[in-house]
Amino acid sequence: MSDSDRLYRFLLDPEEVPRGLDLVVALTGYSDAGGASGQFLDYAREQIDSEPLAIFENDRLLDYRARRPVVTFDEDHLTDYTPARLQLSLAADDLSQPFLLLTGYEPDFRWEEFIESVLTLIDRLGVARTTWVHAIPMPVPHTRPLGVTVSGNRAELIESLSVWRPRTQLPANVLHLLEYRLAERGDEVAGLALLTPHYLADTQYPDVVVTAIDSIAAATGLILPTDELRAAGREFLVRINEQIGGNDELGRLVSTLEERYDTYMEENSPRMPFTDADGELPSADEIAAELESFLAGQPEVTGLGSGGEPEYRRPEFPPAEDTLPETPRPDTPTDPAP
Repeated sequence: MSDSDRLYRFLLDPEEVPRGLDLVVALTGYSDAGGASGQFLDYAREQIDSEPLAIFENDRLLDYRARRPVVTFDEDHLTDYTPARLQLSLAADDLSQPFLLLTGYEPDFRWEEFIESVLTLIDRLGVARTTWVHAIPMPVPHTRPLGVTVSGNRAELIESLSVWRPRTQLPANVLHLLEYRLAERGDEVAGLALLTPHYLADTQYPDVVVTAIDSIAAATGLILPTDELRAAGREFLVRINEQIGGNDELGRLVSTLEERYDTYMEENSPRMPFTDADGELPSADEIAAELESFLAGQPEVTGLGSGGEPEYRRPEFPPAEDTLPETPRPDTPTDPAP
């Protein structure tokens, strides 16, 4: 594919990007129960350190009439024009581990060309594995932990996280196609579908973003901040519980969902991701040793050099013996719900 035929253009030199990074993907436009993708994009802009690496061409991928740009009108003239943006960024987590982040809108057109472009980027940048997130409405109660359905080819992640494993057909989004193409050629890939209470699907539900970030952490080892989201989630649940407390019909609905959830989870609860084959948790020393081993080879992004190129250095870690701190509307599926 020639440069003029590409659906994207680089904003940074791709040769300066370290190889072997994780790619995390979240796009708006498909089932976004609880505002999961939209909230994650806002979170990424505000909470994750990143630099745009490549940007995709709106004129070839976006239906402007379906997702119109925003203009700012100031009394008698326009002061700003803000189109949608679909971009790949070089980012870093709280431990300065670099990773790649693809965020923005789901393309309206040229799906096959878009997927081919993403696969080309994955090959050129030497991506180690791809993880994508979205949320779907499910008949589950907000009073229980949000569940996840994991798709892809990472058996250990499916075993440790996936609480619902249906056999069904559903409308695809472009990231389903990306996952399918990656799995076809043997690349590591995981899709994380967050099972969101159906009666909260049209809200901005903070806990669904927390679950997305926790699931991404389990899939990639990335450490991302969630304190503000968790605080917002607690306030949100207080308001929801107040509304339910004053409505007997809603109260009965939640009670019924709780009973169904508990019954289902008794037989289908996944193995905890940090336990061994016997269900035992590792010690603090074992966790620290595993963390140090995983991060030892990860370069740290410290900023941009004088020529605009990224600069890296390896993070430092505490000795393994140090004590770690304690960690305080699609159709409703007919399969048994968690």
